[in-house]
Amino acid sequence: MNEIRSSLRAGVVGAGVFGGYHASKYAAFADADFLGVFDPVHDHAEALCAKHGGEPFESLAALIEACDVITVASPAVFHHDAARRALIAGKGVLVEKPLAATAAEARELVQLAGLNDAVLRVGHQERFVFEAMGLFGDLPRIAGLEARRMGPPGARNLDVSVTLDLMIHDIDLALALAGGRPTQIEAELVAERAGLADHVRCALHFDGGVVARLESSRVADGRDRVMTVDYQDGASVAVDFIAKRFENPQNLPLDPDFADKPSAKDSLGANVAAFLAAVRGEAHGPAADGPAGLAALETALAIDEACGARSRL
Repeated sequence: MNEIRSSLRAGVVGAGVFGGYHASKYAAFADADFLGVFDPVHDHAEALCAKHGGEPFESLAALIEACDVITVASPAVFHHDAARRALIAGKGVLVEKPLAATAAEARELVQLAGLNDAVLRVGHQERFVFEAMGLFGDLPRIAGLEARRMGPPGARNLDVSVTLDLMIHDIDLALALAGGRPTQIEAELVAERAGLADHVRCALHFDGGVVARLESSRVADGRDRVMTVDYQDGASVAVDFIAKRFENPQNLPLDPDFADKPSAKDSLGANVAAFLAAVRGEAHGPAADGPAGLAALETALAIDEACGARSRL
């Protein structure tokens, strides 16, 4: 890895909605120097820099050379190329989910991070909400969980299935809570457009009898983000991610005021801050590293395969 600076020079690949979010975080952090954005549509990069500072870079190579860290917030099909080139250069890389378009690409990124002693993190921000609640704390072993993540039709992320777009957040949380990967996957394709899954239900079976039942749709009437976690001692917690509240009838040691914590109020900002801390060699909380991003991606792809869904990637 390159020499670590006290103020890390940061850049963003992709001038879309999430590129703008990441640019705004870097621009606001005192320990980051936001240099700018690369997007093949130069006008988009110019517009984002006009809002958050920095400059529109003429090439990806120029951005990587200038920066210590980059966020890759382009469409998923382009994640691998940008992240690969940055990791080979020894730069820290934060990739929005999914880590890559294919499992083979994701595995290569994990290998390159290790070979080049570079930090690789993935945009699974819900982990920081879980940490704020205390759901990653000293709790009984889980018996199972159910999660529903629904949204209305939109124009974003239509290059991937709803599994890689929305459900992957709950997949990552399920893997983290279960402590491993599923041994069996059952899945049902409920709705599709030209073979691209828009509504999926699945059951992930883990060692020890733990079952995670997940459902995601991006053709629903409205937004819904809920999860119920059941524990082997009979306790349960019901989480509403949109309202940022939970029901805890058995009084597990959770924080009822978690929504006031900075990491819950701004989970994206918490993930970016944790990424910068990891690059500086400091503690970085529950952030998803490369292997965790790979596990979530491979599980999502297995769900799509089980229900016969295809991707446009």
